Amino acid sequence: MEANTKQLAKRLGERIRTLRIDKGLSQEQLGERSGLHTNYVGQIERGEKNLTIESLSKIARSLGIPLEQLFHSVDPLGPETELGRIVMLLSERPVADHSLVLALMKTVFSWEEEKRK
Repeated sequence: MEANTKQLAKRLGERIRTLRIDKGLSQEQLGERSGLHTNYVGQIERGEKNLTIESLSKIARSLGIPLEQLFHSVDPLGPETELGRIVMLLSERPVADHSLVLALMKTVFSWEEEKRK
């Protein structure tokens, strides 16, 4: 695998691992649900395998999420931008925290708008 492809596979694998853990699933359970071998799931999560669209689709269905959600935060923006750093921080947090952060952001932005009036 080319260096950029390896990095993408690693980030995608980390994203799958985070989502799997957030759902309370073991690698074995994800493998059973998706029809993929447990060893293959481990290789995916470590970024050692280049995934097919079919495997990605099976994993997304097994996690109960839309396919595009697998790619959220995988390569959104570079870490050199503030927005990219925000997205990276969120991607490392459990999915449940995302709602909390969104509510907090809305409150702060609303407060800022009221201040300007």
